[in-house]
Amino acid sequence: MDARDTELKKELDAALQARRELGEEYESALVDSFLEKVDQRIDGAVERRVRRQFAEQQMVSARGGRPSGATDSWGERFGFGIVSLVLAIPLSGIGAGAAGVPGLVVSWIGIVGVNVVQAARTNPGLFGRRRGSSQDGDREG
Repeated sequence: MDARDTELKKELDAALQARRELGEEYESALVDSFLEKVDQRIDGAVERRVRRQFAEQQMVSARGGRPSGATDSWGERFGFGIVSLVLAIPLSGIGAGAAGVPGLVVSWIGIVGVNVVQAARTNPGLFGRRRGSSQDGDREG
């Protein structure tokens, strides 16, 4: 367990202790506060990972090759989709339980966002405009 995990565990323990002391009327605020900290932690980890992968892709592009560890296998994509759906169930429950419909919507925006990032990672040209397409000539006229 690294220092960030220990810190997050301490924050969870503190939130649970505060809930015991303050009672149920503050439960929603405590859960929201803790989930915000978890969300910030996830955002930071995703941001670091995306920056690192972007830098790796830039280096590979500059060298004119393909990343040595790149895998676009069907199994990886299928596995990611299954894991995403499995994790969507508890995330939806937590979001809906903590904040109702807005929490559910935020949960699913996050789930879709993670899948979009994964799709963009495995298919780099998926969301970019393709150069030299026939649409370029149609627009000039």
